[in-house]
Amino acid sequence: MSNPSPNEIPHLLVHEEADNVGVVVVEGLTAGTDMLCCITHDNSTFRLTAGADVPIGHKIALTDLKDGDTAIKYGEDIGKIIADIPKGGHVHTHNCKTKRW
Repeated sequence: MSNPSPNEIPHLLVHEEADNVGVVVVEGLTAGTDMLCCITHDNSTFRLTAGADVPIGHKIALTDLKDGDTAIKYGEDIGKIIADIPKGGHVHTHNCKTKRW
């Protein structure tokens, strides 16, 4: 757990500890940002470096994800990783696809 400053707001929200992606909740996140990340299930925090410029509402990999891995958000399977994504990398339609069709 990190110790954020009292006025620091999270850059990334993670719903469950088992999730391997989190959601960007600030505008203008740029590569190299030392993000404050909050796990909403228990309000714990950790830090992660953004590996890319990522728009608000998009996902970031919390660990290295490999082609064929399952993306987990809300503790649930939200899709299949279709290209390797490094920890801190942008997760979106170019590298993660739904398994529904």
